[in-house]
Amino acid sequence: MVSAQLAAAPWNSGSGFGTFMSSISTATTLPAPSGVHAQRQALESAVVRFAGDSGDGIQVTGGRFAEATALSGNDLATFPDFPAEIRAPAGTTYGVSAFQINFGARQILTSGDAPDTLVAFNPAALKVELADLKAGGLVILDTGSFNERGLRKAGYVANPLDDGTLDAYRTLRLDISQLTLDAVKPFGLSQKEALRCKNMWALGLVYWLYDRDRRPTLAWLQRKFAARPELAEANTAALNAGHAFGETAELPPGLPGFVVDRAPIAPGLYRAITGGEALALGLVVGASLAGLPMVFGSYPITPASPILHTLAGLRQFGVITLQAEDEIAAVCAAIGASYGGAIGVTSSSGPGIALKTEAIGLAIAAELPLVVINTQRAGPSTGMPTKTEQSDLYQAVFGRNADSPLVVLAARSPADCFDTAIEAVRIATRYMTPVMVLSDGYIANASQPWRIPDVATLEPFPVRFRTEADGFQPYLRDLETLARNWAVPGTPGLEHRVGGLEKDYDTGHISYDPANHQRMTEVRRDKVAGVVRDIPPLRPENGNESGPLAIVGWGSTYGPIARAVTVLRAEGLDVAHVHLRHLWPLPANLGELLGGYDRILVPEMNTGQLLTLLRSTFLVPAEGLNKVSGQPFKVHEIEAAVRTCLAGQRPQGLQGTNR
Repeated sequence: MVSAQLAAAPWNSGSGFGTFMSSISTATTLPAPSGVHAQRQALESAVVRFAGDSGDGIQVTGGRFAEATALSGNDLATFPDFPAEIRAPAGTTYGVSAFQINFGARQILTSGDAPDTLVAFNPAALKVELADLKAGGLVILDTGSFNERGLRKAGYVANPLDDGTLDAYRTLRLDISQLTLDAVKPFGLSQKEALRCKNMWALGLVYWLYDRDRRPTLAWLQRKFAARPELAEANTAALNAGHAFGETAELPPGLPGFVVDRAPIAPGLYRAITGGEALALGLVVGASLAGLPMVFGSYPITPASPILHTLAGLRQFGVITLQAEDEIAAVCAAIGASYGGAIGVTSSSGPGIALKTEAIGLAIAAELPLVVINTQRAGPSTGMPTKTEQSDLYQAVFGRNADSPLVVLAARSPADCFDTAIEAVRIATRYMTPVMVLSDGYIANASQPWRIPDVATLEPFPVRFRTEADGFQPYLRDLETLARNWAVPGTPGLEHRVGGLEKDYDTGHISYDPANHQRMTEVRRDKVAGVVRDIPPLRPENGNESGPLAIVGWGSTYGPIARAVTVLRAEGLDVAHVHLRHLWPLPANLGELLGGYDRILVPEMNTGQLLTLLRSTFLVPAEGLNKVSGQPFKVHEIEAAVRTCLAGQRPQGLQGTNR
């Protein structure tokens, strides 16, 4: 078993950070793979989607199923899909909440294309989600909600249970509402409270169907409702009743129950982690490796808020969190913290990043380390707050006044957010520059198993502050990195000021000299460009370094691209996968690498932003595959585009214009 004893923060010796990392969420030591249960149909992988009203506890249901699945030793990936409206009318399609999980006895890279099983708690959920279900897939329906009022609110003209809508699928039509009321009747709940237990009844049935262990969920219910024992017992009864129904009912032919064997995952201590949690933990470890306290200034915004929520509970590790009155105050507090000798961090989504832009320019001009997390969401302005997109790349690379470069990184998965956050802190402190990390709504909310690392094995990058007064000027630079001095205010003899007005290269005084401005602009540019020296040469994730086709991606497109390329190469097709973490500056060998391929396909959840960057930088004839629907790519979409390219044709963008 891999050690979970992570290094304590240097400013808080003996803080037990490893214990915290392993206990903040359910962690498990994964056993070795075992044999398949003979009495059940064995599956290599399965995709299950729960859907219903926000008040039906869909995310809780999915989260409990994900926990049970992780404890069963499967690899998994999840996709919580929230409604965009906080209080959408119950029973309407606008209020449908969904949770999808893909789990298997092999490596799982995406949350799955099409569900094998759909659990629909009401007509609206069926209407929204049915089109994604596999042909012949299983639909589990709560017929108790398919009354005239429910059908009308969902927009059905006829009852889908009777008009042939479900003919292409296997169905379990159960009055889950009534079955739940019967199961919890002894506990004296109101009807409203009793019906809230129906998600546990359905979960129990799905546990039986996929051979999941109920015990972790039963223990969770006791903890969750410790102050309301009657609710704990009612939900327990509902869960057990759903499971017992699966055991005892004569289900239709073709539903023998399934088993998904354990995945060949390396032994170690694991926990389920979301992208938001992983970014928070990575920032804390990054600050520890730099030997700095961290000040996190933020303002609540979907889907970036979980980072603030997580960090707010980590004060014992030298973390100060500030929920500011607005986005500008949040970033300015972080910049002030960096000026004072901490690592300043701020977080938002695209609209909030737009408000922070002038202050980010201040950090560039003052040449202070700053980490900016942008958890991207769909659309301009308010857009679709709970839907995912990759449309802030232009904003990250170019979205400030004047020539104001900064470093841009992108995380590829929830677990990768941890490493990306550490890399952001390292670059920001080494080069005295802001670094923007791009996540997105899918990565932020999705979860996957994460093997807890031994932080003692990570290489520290301690900051060295300027302490000598002799010859000090604030903009004296390191000859290798071009980073300026970092002098903590209050150090005797190192009194200085920095700010947004242009400064003299030699003295740090305010300067309007044309030649000096030219020099300062160029040195800020060259400093960021010089980060390429710290970027390892890029190699394909899969495939050869030359050939007929390379798929180039960034961010959360990693999973569907990686899975598609694995499938296609198994068929003998010559396709490679190149994935970028460092988006600005781009890796030094990227142009040479891309030049080895006849065609380059760039899938993005935007209308072609990385595509533009690659074409303008390297003059390569890259082609775009664009999806702007608020949903992540599906594996089959990537596969189809690759087959089209290899057939000598031009792929059609899924949405918008293909360049």
